[in-house]
Amino acid sequence: MRYYKKLTGKKVYLSPMNVEDAEIYVKWLNDFDVTDGLGSSNKVVSLEVEREWISQNSGQNQFAVVRLEDDKLIGNCGIHGLDQSKQCAEVGLFIGDEENRNKGYGQDVLNLLLNYGFNYLNLNNIMLKVFSFNEAAINCYKKVGFREIGRRRKSYYLRGKFYDDVYMDILREEYHQFDK
Repeated sequence: MRYYKKLTGKKVYLSPMNVEDAEIYVKWLNDFDVTDGLGSSNKVVSLEVEREWISQNSGQNQFAVVRLEDDKLIGNCGIHGLDQSKQCAEVGLFIGDEENRNKGYGQDVLNLLLNYGFNYLNLNNIMLKVFSFNEAAINCYKKVGFREIGRRRKSYYLRGKFYDDVYMDILREEYHQFDK
C-alpha cells in the first residue's frame, strides 16, 4: 500500500508522506495557482530538493492528503512551529489540482489537524496565516472555528498589488464547541 490512514475524515485521510510522490509535489509547487496562496511563487522547486524535503519532514507532523474514495493524493498539510511548553502551533495545507478545490476537502483536513493537535499533541492554541485575497480559504477556516486575530497590512506583494497577511487562530475550548 502506498498510503497509510493515520487520520481519517469524511472525505480524505492523512497519511505519512511518500517520497515517491515528489514529482506530483514538484508539479504543484511550481504552479502559480497553488503557490500564490502559499506565498512561494518566487521559488523554483526541483525534484531533488523536494525529495530531500519529504525525507527530512515525513515524520514531523507533515501529511499527504489522500481522497478516501480512490486513494488519490490531492494535497499536503501539516502542523509546524510546535511549541509544547506554550501548547501552541501553526497549521497549513494546500489542495494541488484545481478539480479538487472547493469540494470540502480543506475543511475535512482542518478538522483532522485540529483533532490531532488538540487531542493528541495537547495543544491549546492553533494558528494559521492566509492572504487577504484568498476568500475561499478564509471562509473555510471560519467554518471550522478559526477567528481572525490580526493583520499585517500590505505585506504580501503579488502580481502588481499588495495584500494583507491575515492571522487566524482557534483555542481548544472553541474547537470542542465546533467538534462534530
